[in-house]
Amino acid sequence: MSNDPTRPSDPCPSVVVVPRGAHKQAPLPYSFSALEPYISRQQLEIHYTKHHAAYVEGLNKAELATERNWSRAQDLAFNGSGDILHTIYWTNMAPNAGGEPTGMVGEQIRAQFGDFATFRDEFTKASMAARGSGWGILVWQPQWGRMEILTASRHEDLTQWGTIPILVLDMWEHAFYIDYQNRKADYVNAWWNLVNWINVDYRLACAMQARIPM
Repeated sequence: MSNDPTRPSDPCPSVVVVPRGAHKQAPLPYSFSALEPYISRQQLEIHYTKHHAAYVEGLNKAELATERNWSRAQDLAFNGSGDILHTIYWTNMAPNAGGEPTGMVGEQIRAQFGDFATFRDEFTKASMAARGSGWGILVWQPQWGRMEILTASRHEDLTQWGTIPILVLDMWEHAFYIDYQNRKADYVNAWWNLVNWINVDYRLACAMQARIPM
């Protein structure tokens, strides 16, 4: 996936067809040290260059393998989901970010959850509920025309058909262990200071254009 512009007023990107086995890791939109003190340079660099890169490599291998044998589809789902979610995760964060969202995403949060404090509490609890590893995910459900909070303990498994992720929080240990060890709650609380609501608003605007026939 590419790093799309983060301004919600920008047009949504057109679909780019990626040949099988030719995925490239999206570049970070900031330096490895840009998210300090909440996420250290060492934590971010290892996460990006080792873990995310491994998903991209695994995705390319799985795509080439499934050309001959679709029994490898589980590898495709695991690595493909890992690449997609990590790419969203990086762009969902930014230095000097956080706070309360405005714009369309702020309106939708108030409409669906009552207020930002309630949403933040519910998203935090859902993320912490990931068993051992996984993701907290805010999605747009075009079938119902609203946002939902989901927990994905195995990111290769669809938690709800047809949803579009707009805000994701990586709860795998490799995302926080160097900085926070087993203090997952401290990691989540720190992460809220990095949420790039401009990017989330942009992703929501694009997601809301999706139409799924019932």
